[in-house]
Amino acid sequence: MVAAPKPAHAAAGHSRELARQSESHFYLIGGGIASLAAAAFLCRDAHIQGNRITIIEALDTVGGSLDAEGSALHGYVMRGGRMFESQYVCTYDLFSSIPTLEGDRSVTREIFDWNDKHASSAKSRLLRDGRRIEAPEFELSDDQIERLEQVATQPEALFDGKAIEDFFDDAFFRSNFWLMWSSTFGFRRWHSAMEFRRYLLRFAHMVPGFNQLRGTMRTTYNQFDSLVRPLHKWLREQGVTFAINTRVTKIEFVDTTDGKRPASIDYVCGTHAGHYEVFDHDRVIVTIGSMTEGTTQGSMERPARFSGKPSGGAWQLWDALASGRPEFGRPAAFSRHIERSQWLSFTTTLHHSAFFDVLRDVTGDDPAQGGIVTFARSSWLISMVIPHQPHFPGQPEDVSVLWGYGLAADAVGDFVRKPMLACTGREIMTEVLGHLGMPATGRRIVQDSICIPCYMPYATAQFMRRQKGDRPEVIPTGYRNLALIGQFCELPDDVVFTVEYSVRSAQTAVYRLLGIDKSAPPVFRDKQDIQILQDVLSTLHAH
Repeated sequence: MVAAPKPAHAAAGHSRELARQSESHFYLIGGGIASLAAAAFLCRDAHIQGNRITIIEALDTVGGSLDAEGSALHGYVMRGGRMFESQYVCTYDLFSSIPTLEGDRSVTREIFDWNDKHASSAKSRLLRDGRRIEAPEFELSDDQIERLEQVATQPEALFDGKAIEDFFDDAFFRSNFWLMWSSTFGFRRWHSAMEFRRYLLRFAHMVPGFNQLRGTMRTTYNQFDSLVRPLHKWLREQGVTFAINTRVTKIEFVDTTDGKRPASIDYVCGTHAGHYEVFDHDRVIVTIGSMTEGTTQGSMERPARFSGKPSGGAWQLWDALASGRPEFGRPAAFSRHIERSQWLSFTTTLHHSAFFDVLRDVTGDDPAQGGIVTFARSSWLISMVIPHQPHFPGQPEDVSVLWGYGLAADAVGDFVRKPMLACTGREIMTEVLGHLGMPATGRRIVQDSICIPCYMPYATAQFMRRQKGDRPEVIPTGYRNLALIGQFCELPDDVVFTVEYSVRSAQTAVYRLLGIDKSAPPVFRDKQDIQILQDVLSTLHAH
């Protein structure tokens, strides 16, 4: 761990300020994609030497929610993965500067090359009673389409504090459109109407091909290996310091003539408590909140259990920052509704080809071109992502990996008569095979599988119904040398639960903190393209 830098002692005036800037240190709290991106923008666009940047992470690895690990022997596991599409302008800007692990091209070039070769076009977006539904109808009435149009075109302020279910009837939530929308993006009917509106505008260009997942993009491997590892490698090569297994417990502030600024950072590393002294010319960038904090894993014989803690490190730090300081937002709006933000995901390692063979026959999809398959009759609202194989570097040719999740994990299963939250990996696979109509071959498949359940109490916390001020600004009012990034800060127009949002927050923070005369690329907004809107409306009415 690098000791905090000492104050500059240069000549007065301009020379002194230049000296201070040259010796300033940057403390990035959190090791997820937002912090990694911020460090990269500091190096690339602000020309900050890597040895002046310290990333502080409570876990023993970086990547945050973009994680993946395991082996064919013990089972691969990943808590989740984010959807990609062509208009993630900040993400592709960042990774255009990051070489792949092989060093033969940029990560951005690799993503586009891969998707040019493996364009998504799902023949089976929905499965119902073991049969695929090709290009499912949206099942929306004229009144429901009109209401969607109204939600998309009315001012965002009208949706302050409102839920999606405040604007639609029950029939809307039984439609194929809602089933595909909610399972693709993770929405439930009680989530924020403001965020739902932003999604409608942000992804309107994908609606014409939405029932076949056209326009969605993927990385070559899982997102940890394809994104996090190359970025981590590049940052290490720049000299960035990584303080892992180090949990920040407190940030102290001091009043100055031009606003409050960070003065010290308290942390715990193992049994050792310490702190960084933060000087007047240093900067602190904090990732607030966490989608994957409090995660627990199960096994084939053991369910993933909730630890019982209402919040952990990232949430506790945000709570401490916001206590008595409304400019830091209201974390309780997102963290105090676990029963409405929890998910259960599962990663299955298959040592027998029978499952993939039947799945290919049932869905008609090649894993290289398919994507999310949702069981329309599942009380757990199960969806599975069938990625191109191998999904992990070094994965044996005779091993396959799939990932899935249940949006209604507290509901009682249709074949295993208990809540998904209480199920072992074996029971989850039994339920999946039941929905595929595979009782005869199912026993052999389960026997040769390693299914690891993963419980995430805050998986959709960023979607919770919110009011203006619940999410703080990237640069809190009245503060300097401080920025807040990640999924829970406020960025107008863009949408959370995406890698793009985290990267955009990092880019915005770096440019504003250092007074760089540029800004993050504008958010792609389809409402500015009349032809796209006409196509969307035509598609909705046609279905």
